[in-house]
Amino acid sequence: MGTHGQAGADPGALHRGRLEAFVLRARRVEAHSLAADWDALVALAGAPYTVTDLGDGEVQVRQDYPAEEVVESAAARVRPLLLEGDACSYLKALAAVGYFCREPHDTTWTKAARVEWRTRADANAPREDGGYQVMIGDDVTGWTAELDDRKLATAWIYGDVVHHDTDLLEEADPFGLSERFRAAVPLVAWAMVKAIELLNYVRALQTDGLLGLPAALFDREVVLTSTCWEHTVRAYAAPVGTPAPDDALAPFTDAWTPWSGSTVLLHADD
Repeated sequence: MGTHGQAGADPGALHRGRLEAFVLRARRVEAHSLAADWDALVALAGAPYTVTDLGDGEVQVRQDYPAEEVVESAAARVRPLLLEGDACSYLKALAAVGYFCREPHDTTWTKAARVEWRTRADANAPREDGGYQVMIGDDVTGWTAELDDRKLATAWIYGDVVHHDTDLLEEADPFGLSERFRAAVPLVAWAMVKAIELLNYVRALQTDGLLGLPAALFDREVVLTSTCWEHTVRAYAAPVGTPAPDDALAPFTDAWTPWSGSTVLLHADD
């Protein structure tokens, strides 16, 4: 459930609620396999490539990125941070940090982080440097098109992965899935880096007693470490049609008898 501002609402409670939402989401991002190697994640955010001189004026440009499925799962985890309407939004978390921490160095840091986030994450925000432009054309018809890396990345995230935005796909389709993915990988990695950095900043502020967030927030389970479920239970059986207990605390009626025997029960579809 989202956190929304209301007239007369306690601003401290509002910002604290947004930080709680951010911490849970950012910890889920932090737990992703791409973040296991921090240096590699930071490098990936910079769109690394190698250039090999082939002679006669030709060079080979090579980029090696993780499998699409891996980046796709990471994109799903960071997506709520990109949406300003979500309670866990990165920008809302920054605003909350600014509310609780008003020392000059904190203010300077949050302002710089906000500008960097908007410049990199917003496909329509102006920027003076960084990034790249992809241009394509048809020698026969004279048709040309161009898109920058942010718009290509946005098309992959919201057209190919977490949504199927037909407008974004139509605009980016001439460039192909490969170009969309190539642009998205550094953006996803960069968003992960920024989220984890802000999470660690929040952790430090919490340790200093400046936020007053619930301690359990930083230990609560946010990802599954096992997808095997094995339980030892007491089993009962009854004729088909026998009512189940009213709730988890209600006793079994006499119609239910303890299960006995060594038969292994299988799911009906097995």
